Amino acid sequence: MRKRILAVFLAVAILACSLSACGGATTQSPTPSDGTTPSSGVPHANELTVGIAQDLDDSLDPYQMTAAGTREVMFNVFEGLVKPDSDGNYVCAVASDYSVSDDGLTYTFFLREGVVFHNGEPCTPDDVLYSFETCAATSVTSAVVGALSAVTDMVVDGDQITMTLSAPNSDFLSYVASVYIVPADYADQTTKPVGTGPFKYISRSVQENVILERHVEYYGEPAHLDKVTYKIYEDGTALFTALDSGALDLVAHMTMDQVNNLSNGYKVLEGTMNLVQAIYLNNAVAPFDNELVRQALCYAVDVDGMLALTTDGHGTKVGSSMYPAFGKYFDAALADAYPHDVAKAQELLAQAGYADGFTFTMTVPSNYQPHVNTAVVLAEQLNAVKITAEIQQVDWNTWVNDVYGGRNFQSTVVGFDSSTLNASGMLARWVSDNDKNMINYNNADYDATFAAAQNTSDDAEQTALYKQCLSILSETAANVYLQDMADFVAISQALEGYEFYPLYVIDMSKLYFAE
Repeated sequence: MRKRILAVFLAVAILACSLSACGGATTQSPTPSDGTTPSSGVPHANELTVGIAQDLDDSLDPYQMTAAGTREVMFNVFEGLVKPDSDGNYVCAVASDYSVSDDGLTYTFFLREGVVFHNGEPCTPDDVLYSFETCAATSVTSAVVGALSAVTDMVVDGDQITMTLSAPNSDFLSYVASVYIVPADYADQTTKPVGTGPFKYISRSVQENVILERHVEYYGEPAHLDKVTYKIYEDGTALFTALDSGALDLVAHMTMDQVNNLSNGYKVLEGTMNLVQAIYLNNAVAPFDNELVRQALCYAVDVDGMLALTTDGHGTKVGSSMYPAFGKYFDAALADAYPHDVAKAQELLAQAGYADGFTFTMTVPSNYQPHVNTAVVLAEQLNAVKITAEIQQVDWNTWVNDVYGGRNFQSTVVGFDSSTLNASGMLARWVSDNDKNMINYNNADYDATFAAAQNTSDDAEQTALYKQCLSILSETAANVYLQDMADFVAISQALEGYEFYPLYVIDMSKLYFAE
């Protein structure tokens, strides 16, 4: 069989947003100091029960997922030709091997034998072709769609898939990993998703649970667990109560207070969330349409003091829209671009016409306690410069619809992650005409610099341009950048195999209950 596609993929997308992410280095805290008997969680029988703070997206179609919490779960269901490992490398998945031409224009993938979808059908080259075409036309991740638009030629010849690019792209493999391979003749991905991953989707009860089971025909190392049940607790107190009662085996993204108050013998692992937490400011509404006001807020906020109060100093200051896992792009110097300086903040406010301060609303999703805790501390700090931040807690759906989608807000405290291991995934959203530029940032220099980074095939030049984008965001105080948050994960004493990833995922296939 030989098929040839000679059309440029359509670019029609928007960039995904999330509230939190996980990954990075891992350390383990000592076992709890309260002297209690270690908890083994619920009676597991090789089944795991996980507590999560938000329900999944309405659509489980892999090209329509927007929330990091949905990607975290569905990472175990879907795979691409390649996929990331816990070290940030891309390893073969549905493809058994691949090669890249010396000029960086041609990628050749070899479809793995014996890959079976969760519905029992074999994975074929037609499915791969369908998946790339569908992702290019329907994905909500504009960075992925933009990369696919550069594919000028796609040839399927037996089990060999060859893609030709219009220009070299050193990040192209990361975009390939984002194209999940799905069956071409399956129409129910929205409600009954089917992939190739180590776990298959079984059922979902909205606002209650999501159930996955081990994919017994998985081509690779099989999952150790037979079943994973995600229980949804959008009330943080209810989530902690369930955990501390021993009803859950694992809960990630905990606050320091929750960790310190655990009394049921869990062990706690610490990694990083791999996100950029900030006070995201609507640049199109007063007073944040004034750059001087935004800069004043940056000077008024004491990030070190906030970290000390909320997480005992855990977390990493960022200074712009990039987190440390993106090693070659992250600029640590930007973290100190605005040292805490009340006098400087007051001076800038006076220049902007706000010598007597002002009042604004800080909208925070109530189901993410770390963001709520951060907002409370920041509001107290801003009082020192006569700025009153009124915290408005809203449920997750309201935040997604009104703040993120409707842009009906003044400021919000959340974190943004990336669905791909490249800088574009973090920076594309601030381009002025990006559909998901929810802060309405509009800077011609930024747009031009980002476009130049996208158009160069020289890796060193691209890296320098991306860093220039970060500097522009910092200099113009697009947002009040805070931290890459520490990620505290409480797990049963009997549970082993947890790995932090440089993306927002938890790999359930690695977890197992020790004998």
